[in-house]
Amino acid sequence: MRLRPSMWVRRSSLQHLDSILTGYHVALEIHGVEEESDFVHTGPFAQWLWKRLGMTYPSALGWAVEIERAAQATNVPAMDLFFDLLDEFQAVHHGAQPSAEQAHQASPEAE
Repeated sequence: MRLRPSMWVRRSSLQHLDSILTGYHVALEIHGVEEESDFVHTGPFAQWLWKRLGMTYPSALGWAVEIERAAQATNVPAMDLFFDLLDEFQAVHHGAQPSAEQAHQASPEAE
């Protein structure tokens, strides 16, 4: 999805992505599948994001709206900011390593 977000998410809207993830989570619950999700409204990603964005209290609007607001304020595409924040969150909470594409972009030879 990172390479072609508009192929998966209408207008590359994070609010549409949030709707997709919510629908997926609801479908899992309906079918009795237990799976942890970082993206539920008050889940780990949202809790981390509020602190990361310097918010003093959780947003009732959700993580997607707040990232879109931050992106607009910094003139960065919202989907790009989302993936940057997601990588940071995963590194902190899941010990994830950067993707091959990110590692290539960060290396001096990539320039």
